[in-house]
Amino acid sequence: MNLISSAIARINAFFQNLQVKRFMAVALVGLVLLTANVDASKSYGMKSDSKSTLNDPDRPQTTREWKQEARATEDAPGERIKKIGQESGDALKEFGQMYQDTAKRSAQELKDN
Repeated sequence: MNLISSAIARINAFFQNLQVKRFMAVALVGLVLLTANVDASKSYGMKSDSKSTLNDPDRPQTTREWKQEARATEDAPGERIKKIGQESGDALKEFGQMYQDTAKRSAQELKDN
């Protein structure tokens, strides 16, 4: 009896070391992602002919550019707040356009089905 319980304890410790649960979670997510038939450009409302504001040369793209912009407006808090407000407004407008497009397409798909 002692031999069986020690063997079970060793097997249990072995599986805990391999972290089977994490491996299974990663494998399941990978399986779902690989088998899902999703066109990312269609799903997220991205159009190949539309111009993205991500490539806007006026907006900072890297962390360095963000920090440089923050240093440039460091002594002028009003100007800094104005820039933050403007960029936040632009981001909300972009999100709103994407949301409207997604809602229209979803409603159309529901009608079709």
